[in-house]
Amino acid sequence: MACFERASPALKEILLRLYRNERAIDADHHLHEFGSVEYYIQSLVSDPDHTYLSVSTPILSQAFLISTRLSHYTIEKVKAISAEVVEIVQPPKEGYQLTLRLNFARMSHGKESIKMITDIAAVQGVILSSQLEEMLMNVNSQDVAQGMYKPIKLVYHPREPFYVIKQPQKITAVFPMRFKEKTDVIIATAFFQELMDVANTKACAKAPHCIWSPIPPPELRGEAIEDLSTNGGFVSFDITSRHIEGKRLDKTVWNLLNFYAFVKNHVKSTRGFIQRRMRTCLKRQVEVLQKTGLQDDQHIKAVKGHKRMRKLVNFTKFKILRYRSDFTSKLKRIRSRLKIHGFSRFRRKWLSFPTFSSKTKYRKLEKDISLQHD
Repeated sequence: MACFERASPALKEILLRLYRNERAIDADHHLHEFGSVEYYIQSLVSDPDHTYLSVSTPILSQAFLISTRLSHYTIEKVKAISAEVVEIVQPPKEGYQLTLRLNFARMSHGKESIKMITDIAAVQGVILSSQLEEMLMNVNSQDVAQGMYKPIKLVYHPREPFYVIKQPQKITAVFPMRFKEKTDVIIATAFFQELMDVANTKACAKAPHCIWSPIPPPELRGEAIEDLSTNGGFVSFDITSRHIEGKRLDKTVWNLLNFYAFVKNHVKSTRGFIQRRMRTCLKRQVEVLQKTGLQDDQHIKAVKGHKRMRKLVNFTKFKILRYRSDFTSKLKRIRSRLKIHGFSRFRRKWLSFPTFSSKTKYRKLEKDISLQHD
C-alpha cells in the first residue's frame, strides 16, 4: 500500500467536499493511486440525493481468483460498511469492478459523518483484505494433507510480489526484497537482521516468527527465476492460528499488505536521519573552526609590544611553512647558475672592486722574453 492509513486521503477529501455542499452540482473526478487503483466519483444535479463511486483494483492472485468480479465474501464485507448509506449497484460501471451508490442524506451529522466517509474511502483496503482472507481460508485442504505446499503468488504491484504458503500448523508469508540503490540495501539488511533478532526474543514471543535469508527459502523452489532474483534477500513470517483468530485476522492481513510500504518508509526515514546527523556534525565542526579563528584574532589584538613581536604572533603554522618553502626556493634560485637580466649592470655599478694606485712600477715580462728569443 502507498500509505499506512486504510482510507485514501484524496478520495476522502472529495467525498467530504461533496457532502458539505449545500447545493447539488455536476462533478466528475478520476483518481489514480499506487498499485493501479482507480476511482471514479460522479455527482449529478438530476439526482441530488446520491453520489456514485466506482472502484477498480487489481486482483491479488490470478491463479487463485479466476474471475475478475468480486466474490460474495468481498461484497458482504463492503456492505458491512453501512447498510443505510452504501448500496452496491449491479452491474458495476464498465471498466470497474465495484460501483457504490452513496446516500449522504441518510448520514448523521457531526463526527459520525466524518467517520462514515473515512470508512467509505477505505473501500479499496476492504477489497484487498477480503481477497487475502478468502485465499487463506479456502486453500485446498487435500494438497495440504498430502504435503504439497504450493505457494500462492500475490501481486499488488508488478514489482512487489509476495508469496503465501499454507501448511498444517502455520501459514508462511515470504517477501522478496528489491532495492534500487546500494545504500538502501545496506540499511534494509541491517533492519532485517535486527527485526529477526528482536522478533525471536521472549518479549515478542506472541509475534510471528521472523526469518531473513539472502537465498530463497525451500518453499519457493520451482518458482520463476525473475521472481526470485533479489538484492535484499527474503523475509519470511510464520503466522499461526492465534494470529488469524477473530479480529486478529483483519489486522494480520493488513500488516502483510503493508509490509513493503513499511520497509520503504523505514529505509527512507533512516537515510534522512543519517543525512541530518551528517549535516549537524559538519555544522558543529564549522562552528568550532570559526570560534577558534575568532579566539586567535582576539589573542593577536591583545598582544602588545614590539611591532616585530606582533607580526611574529600573527603568523600561523600554515604561513610559517609557506614562508619557509619560499625562502628555500629563493636560496636555490640564487645558488643556481641562471642568467638574470640586468644583474651584470647592477654588479658593475654596485659590486665592482675599487682600483688602487701604487707608486712601485713593474716591468712587463713579455717584452724581455721576446728579446731573449731574438
